[in-house]
Amino acid sequence: MQAPAQMGYDRAITVFSPDGRLFQVEYAREAVKRGTTAVGIRAIDGVALLVDKRVTTKLLEPESIEKIFQIDDHIGAATSGLVADARVLIDHARVEAQINRITYDEPIGIEELAKKICDFKYAYTQSGGVRPFGTSLLIAGVDDSRARLFETDPSGALLEYKATAIGSGRDDTMEIFEKKYADNIKLEDAVLLGLEALHGISEGLFNAATIEIGVIEFSTRKFRVLAPSEVETYVDKVTKMQASEGKGKEKKKGK
Repeated sequence: MQAPAQMGYDRAITVFSPDGRLFQVEYAREAVKRGTTAVGIRAIDGVALLVDKRVTTKLLEPESIEKIFQIDDHIGAATSGLVADARVLIDHARVEAQINRITYDEPIGIEELAKKICDFKYAYTQSGGVRPFGTSLLIAGVDDSRARLFETDPSGALLEYKATAIGSGRDDTMEIFEKKYADNIKLEDAVLLGLEALHGISEGLFNAATIEIGVIEFSTRKFRVLAPSEVETYVDKVTKMQASEGKGKEKKKGK
């Protein structure tokens, strides 16, 4: 239970507590931590976004769960946290991308778009009668000659990563990336690495119906969400890899 001295600092208006904390922002981060796991991995020939949909019942239609979105031809985003908040941010990002095309007749930069989203998020941390967005975004795209991957925090903070994760499985996933990520990784291997991470932290089923994958390749510079048949091919590879590794560990224990 909260101490009485703290209770006045987590009401509708976002104000600093005496020790410099913004409780509403911290609560928003907790909402993200309880969300499904989303990962982003930058490769030498593109960037990949993967999401565990967390399908907990066979009565749910997996296709109705959308966690990866296209923002512009060359930009995609993965979300974790409150889905309704995420949709508002995605719509705002799409509008910003189109404004840039109409104004300057060129696609918006990945970092520029990420900063605009963070500015929008930040505005909701300092006004009375509103609350911070309870969602984080992984924004991925291709700029000039390199892939970019940004993570946006509910506070409006922005960080660029080579590989990162948001959601409930972030800590375990980041451990896997720290061990296995390489700067020269190719896009196909990045997808497999992301699936390996999701396989390790998945709750319940792990199959093509529970996974969503979006990629941007340098060759096309177009963001696309993989078809179920493509996802199934990758999932089968990872499942076989994990099964063979499990057998190898059992043999070592037997010796």
